[in-house]
This record gives sequence, C-alpha cells and structure tokens, in this order.
Amino acid sequence: MEKKVLLAEDQPEFGAGFELALTMTPADVVYMVRDSGIKGRGGAGFPTGIKWNLAGAASSDVKYVVCNADEGEPGTFKDRILLEKYSERLIEGMAIGGYAIGSSHGIIYLRAEYPYLIPAIEEARKNMIGKGLLGKNIRGKGFDFDVEIRTGSGAYICGEETALIESLEGKSGFPRNKPPFPVNSGYLNKPTIVNNVETFCAVPHIILGGPEWYADLGIGECSGTKLFSISGDVEKPGVYELPLGAPLKDLLELAGAKDIQAVQVGGASGRTIPAADTYRSLSFGDLPPGGSVIVFDSTVNMLEVLENFMEFFVHESCGQCVPCREGTLHLRNAVEDLIAGDICNKESLNDYFKLAEVMRITSKCGLGQTAVNCFVDIINNFVDFTDERISGECCCERGDQ
Repeated sequence: MEKKVLLAEDQPEFGAGFELALTMTPADVVYMVRDSGIKGRGGAGFPTGIKWNLAGAASSDVKYVVCNADEGEPGTFKDRILLEKYSERLIEGMAIGGYAIGSSHGIIYLRAEYPYLIPAIEEARKNMIGKGLLGKNIRGKGFDFDVEIRTGSGAYICGEETALIESLEGKSGFPRNKPPFPVNSGYLNKPTIVNNVETFCAVPHIILGGPEWYADLGIGECSGTKLFSISGDVEKPGVYELPLGAPLKDLLELAGAKDIQAVQVGGASGRTIPAADTYRSLSFGDLPPGGSVIVFDSTVNMLEVLENFMEFFVHESCGQCVPCREGTLHLRNAVEDLIAGDICNKESLNDYFKLAEVMRITSKCGLGQTAVNCFVDIINNFVDFTDERISGECCCERGDQ
C-alpha cells in the first residue's frame, strides 16, 4: 500500500473515523488502537492502546478523556498547528477515545499562551454538534459525549499528566506520586486517559485505515508518522511530518539546515547532539521524538545556550522535590562559573556530573529526570576547555585554586 502522510491534502471527512468506530464494539476500537502500535505523541511514548485498555477495564460509572494541549516545551509548536487547522479531527479522536473507554466527558487542557485558539476549537465543537457527533445518544448508540476547554496558567510542569490533572482540579500543578496511575485514579479520582493533541488527531486515521496501514507508515519497528517543529538556524523553519524512525538528517535537509554545529532534539529536556550524529533516528529508541528540533550554527556559543536552558529549568521547577529544586540551581550556577572562568577544567565538574545522575534517579517527575540532559550533552560535546572564552582569565591564572 502506498504510504501517505496523515496531513496530506486528501484528508478524509471530519467525523468519518468516529462514524466507523460507532459500528464497532468499544473493545474492538481499543484493540485497533493497540494493534496500530501508536505511542504517546507528546514525547513520553507510552503505548496508547494499553492506556485505553486499562482505563476501559477500570470499574467506574464516570470516566474522563483529557487532551494535553499544554504545549510548553521550548521549540515545539506542532500542536498549535493542529489546533488551528484540525481541531475537528482532535475532537473526533477524543470522542473515539470516550466511546472506547466508556467516558462521556472530554476536557481540552489548553496552554495559557494559546487563548487565541479557543474560537477555532469552539467552532470545531459546534460543527461536530451540528453533524450529530457530539451530545446525547450519538447516532442512537446510547453514547453521550461532549468536550470543554480549560486553560492552564503558564506552568511548564503541567505538561506532566498528573500535574495537569492537579491543575484541572484547581490545585497547584504538582506531580502526583504513582501509583495510582490516572487510568485508575485520575481527574476527580476517576479513571482518566490523558493523551497529546497529535495522538488524538491520529486515532481517526487508524480507525479508517486500519492498524496495519498505520504501523506500516513508520520505519523499522516504529509505527506511524510524527510531526516535528524545527526552528533555529535553518532556511525553512516550520512543522514537518515524517515517518517515525526517519533519520534526523532527512528533517534537516527538508528545513534547509546548512551550517550545523549542534541540534537539540526533543526540547530543552531532550538531547543535544553534534552534526556528526545527525544520521541517528527520530524514534523512541534513539533521539526523543517529542516534536522540538532546534538547530544551532557555528556562530553560536553553546555555553550561553546551556545557561539559558538551565535558567529555564530553575524557573519552571515546581520545587516539590529536593533533587530537582536544588539540583537545577546548582547546575545553573556551575554553568555561570564556567562562563565567568571560575571553572576551567572538566575534572572540576565531576561532582556536577554525579549530581546529574542523582537527579535522573531520584527526581519525582520527568522534569528533574531530564533537565540534566542539556547540561551533560553540551558540556561533553561542545565545551572546549582550551578555548580562551573559558580559560582566558581563569581561576588557575588568578591563583584562586
């Protein structure tokens, strides 16, 4: 079968996937999603079908479908495009999820900086109601479903699903302890599925094309396609759709990246690699395919980039757990010392690398566990300790040691 991207011009009619899903049993819908191999397109990579199966099997009269539209990772804007142009597809995917797990209520948790997208989402909801695909007793199946929009408060941490749920409940966005997991005890302590915008948008295509068709869109063991937001030092920044598992170099060629010093893949919490590594694949088994790709050319001081991102993590840490709250601060201070010349050899950073490992293991959520990635990658791959910008007036020459 010819491979086609999901955002091609020959888009199926909005609602067609949901219409077909309603002719199946909820269990068959779950099995189709499971067999497609789709994993969370927000970057966490948890198998969507397994999540839906667990929530569907949970015992409760009330369940929730939550769309994580809190797109806060630096350099990511793919979900914004989907919300602008494909809100109806998003709501359709959420309705399919509701039918599959037995939920009548959907919530779109929208990034605080995206209030201008609310009219587009509301218009999409009205269109779905007009088609008879939202509301009471949809298509005479005895299935009710509707969606509402909630806006966040600008907190990066609320991209983590349990912090998002806490925010929905009107609390501070602190990650919860796991277990219990949201599929058993999520929003208002009811079974809840939380999926990314892109994940929900892909579901109607899976229903229409079948799980094998969708899986075949990927490369190797990867399933489906993936959207990537690419920015920085490229000729054609924007959102591109590639088969999941494609080499990074394919994306860089599409965007016109010519002078490449470094590429940050997966946002500030992802990985920062040199140009020599752009052959690697955009996949859950290699470079994190969350969606953000930022290119830095040879004129960029990567230590200044690192300082910027570590300042971001210090600001965005919720402060709940010590490893993240204190660790991000210490790593930022180390970068400032490097820039000031107060650290002028790699051996002086050994304790900071040990701290980074402690943060990976002991931080409560993904923020603290991955905030160390940019520190480790940039120090190891892009800092030349013989560079006069670092060693020109260093502590050794001042006699500080």
